[in-house]
Amino acid sequence: MKRKSLVCACLMSALLLPMWGCSSTPATSEQAEVVVFAAASLESALTQIAQTYEAQHEDVKLTFTFDSSGTLKTQIEEGAVCDLFLSAAQKQMNQLDSQDTTGTNIDGLDFVYSDTRINLLENQVVLAVPPENPGKINSFTDLAAGDYLLCIGNDDVPVGAYSLEILNYLGYSLDQLEDQGKVTYASNVSEVARQVKEGVVDAGMVYATDASTYGLNVVDAATPEMCQQVIYPAAVMKSGQADSYDAAEDFLTYLYTNETAISVWKDVGFALIAQGDN
Repeated sequence: MKRKSLVCACLMSALLLPMWGCSSTPATSEQAEVVVFAAASLESALTQIAQTYEAQHEDVKLTFTFDSSGTLKTQIEEGAVCDLFLSAAQKQMNQLDSQDTTGTNIDGLDFVYSDTRINLLENQVVLAVPPENPGKINSFTDLAAGDYLLCIGNDDVPVGAYSLEILNYLGYSLDQLEDQGKVTYASNVSEVARQVKEGVVDAGMVYATDASTYGLNVVDAATPEMCQQVIYPAAVMKSGQADSYDAAEDFLTYLYTNETAISVWKDVGFALIAQGDN
């Protein structure tokens, strides 16, 4: 009888354990995924920041897509899931923002939670050359003559648009450069930087941060007269997952308030824009 009673007691205990919330394995909470679309020039810094952030926020998983802002904008417009968008220019963000006041959003697109939109970072366009500088290019003015091959971004890529502004300011004819075989194009700024790094071209117009990341020789930098400010806007997107909104907004806030994140931005060469200036 005692043996039978003991067995019954054990069975009762086993049945009651789940009711009391006990478990032989620790409970795990489901992670919130934040899908981030970011300009290619942000890859190095964001990858570093993400490692620290995820270590501090185990309930969040960050998934990144890095490419030209124009390509990312098109993917969002065509239905890609994106919780947070960081663009290398205002144009692409404006094209998606129903609150745009510049006349850029000609299609009436409504993908941006406008109340979350901020100007996050500032960069600078520079002229970079390979270590040996085979084209003997030491400034933008050297592009007027000589035998060289220059790489710039496509015109639908922010760095390409800035590069065209610089060429126009200096009075260079893009058609003439093309006819002389002096210019080639890349789909994003990272591709420009890689071509310079590998010596495929004699010079390239990239951001100061990419020149630093790829270890390029910078021989000149664009002045404010040459092209508009290189501003990176960021915003939480309506194309995102409903249950990821809060996590996306928290990560965006982290990018400009956390000291570690701020340090990474500065180390790479970005200038953080004070949020009071937005």
